[in-house]
Amino acid sequence: MRSKAWIVATIMMSSVLTTGCTTSGPLPAAAPGSVAATTTYRIGAGDKFRLNVFNEPALSGQEYSVNTEGEASLPLIGLVKVDGMTPREAEAEITKRYAAGFINNPRVNIDISQYRPFYILGEVKQPGQYPFATGLTVLSAGAIAQGYTYRADQKRVFVRHGDKSSEESVPLAEDTPVLPGDTIRIPERFF
Repeated sequence: MRSKAWIVATIMMSSVLTTGCTTSGPLPAAAPGSVAATTTYRIGAGDKFRLNVFNEPALSGQEYSVNTEGEASLPLIGLVKVDGMTPREAEAEITKRYAAGFINNPRVNIDISQYRPFYILGEVKQPGQYPFATGLTVLSAGAIAQGYTYRADQKRVFVRHGDKSSEESVPLAEDTPVLPGDTIRIPERFF
């Protein structure tokens, strides 16, 4: 007959192992100004994500790009449309595709490893495309673009979010967030 200590240790180890393998549940609170704090992030063309499939080392750890059609080419299942999905929705779609005859009871996790770039134009010294960083604001985007020209309106800017067709006027403030794929336009002041 086994000892009570052995049974308790076995139960505790199985609890630890199964707890470490879950991919669902509440997410930790997001930092102010982060992508998660400002909106529910939607995957788009130009993003890269790392795929992990539990107990499938050949499928795990690789980084995949989202092409201009909003698709990622994954092993075994081919092109998967992930454009406009949250990371959790993409996980569900990829899980469904792997479960359709490729892997028994797959557990999939994706992590965004590189967000699509943001763009800044208008009255900045170095307009162009820049890599997105978590916590980016309109003010720090201006600093990344080497600062403003002497003609820049430093009270307001125009921002077009990647999934919108029109831009909106927002104050040039420390806490105005920038999201991946945003286009920021610094207008010229009138006097």
